[in-house]
Amino acid sequence: MRKSRYLNFLLPAFNTGRTKELFVNPTVMPVRADSAQTHIQVFEYDQNHLDVLEPVTVEEIFQFKHTSRVSWINIGGIRKADVELICAHFGIHGLLVEDILSVEQRPKMDEIDNVLFCLLNMLYFNQQKVCVETEQTSIILGQNFVISFQDDAERDLFNPIREKLKSPTSKLRNSGPDYLCYMLLDTIVDHYYEVMELLGERMEALEEEIIRKSNTRSLGKINSLRKELIVLKRNVTPVKDMINGIVKSESELIDERTTKYFKDVQDHILQAADLADNYRDMMMNLQDLYLSNVNLKTNEVMKVIAIVTCLLAPATVIGGIFGMNFDVIPYAHQEWGFFLAVGLMLVVPLIMLWVFRHRGWF
Repeated sequence: MRKSRYLNFLLPAFNTGRTKELFVNPTVMPVRADSAQTHIQVFEYDQNHLDVLEPVTVEEIFQFKHTSRVSWINIGGIRKADVELICAHFGIHGLLVEDILSVEQRPKMDEIDNVLFCLLNMLYFNQQKVCVETEQTSIILGQNFVISFQDDAERDLFNPIREKLKSPTSKLRNSGPDYLCYMLLDTIVDHYYEVMELLGERMEALEEEIIRKSNTRSLGKINSLRKELIVLKRNVTPVKDMINGIVKSESELIDERTTKYFKDVQDHILQAADLADNYRDMMMNLQDLYLSNVNLKTNEVMKVIAIVTCLLAPATVIGGIFGMNFDVIPYAHQEWGFFLAVGLMLVVPLIMLWVFRHRGWF
């Protein structure tokens, strides 16, 4: 096998492409490229009416700042000029604008100028690439509005919320913007469990593979899956502090009756964080299991080699004795001398083999 073929065999196992993504310098502000396309959708509602609009320009959403009804402005695809224009009109602080335009930002919450800001990541599991994909999402809660910014204009997890808004009897239609903010956060957090369930299935399949037949590719899969769990934990664990900050907040934007719903999200994210820790421990156990299997196979090989060496030792000794260059060697000139030597070479190893089996050495 050529050298290139060796490399082609080994690189897929160890080159997971995640290493550079796991190290982000917070002191260096990465440059965000503007999205190729954006999609703006506005839901303006109260108990009796629901209006769904899809503005073409950013200026069309300015009218929803001082409306008597609740407005949810969802913007898919981020462009720097659009974000700055929207935030300037809705009175959102410049520091929050920087967070919205940031890349690989740690989940956080802030309350500045009577605006509650939440930043966290949506998580998706790519079945083809076997990796966890992230989409940064910013949620801004104002007096009568909620603005959500998403990196991707084509996918999100909010379709169930859109369906609930169509029902006049739903609690969402009969509540304020704080309840809508809760629904957005709850939907994102609940989807973490689906991603972790798929990762758990991969871990179980990998465990079966290691037990049945582990090889170099199994170690590569362990390394790759371990890095995906790091990505998962990096996105899930900080959300605990974010939700905890909302629960402890005394903001006038959150009604006291809605606080219990945020506490429910807090319970969910605590369980998700604990599950992420359990998965990390399971990956360590899988690595130990792989190393144990490798050591076991090595011991089996060494045991077979040792047994074969022991069984051949009598033949070597007997052949060495009768092969010495002396004039007088017992039985050397007998017709049956050769057969005696060969017989000893066969009988002694058989006796040794019986003794080994009787002692339970193999």
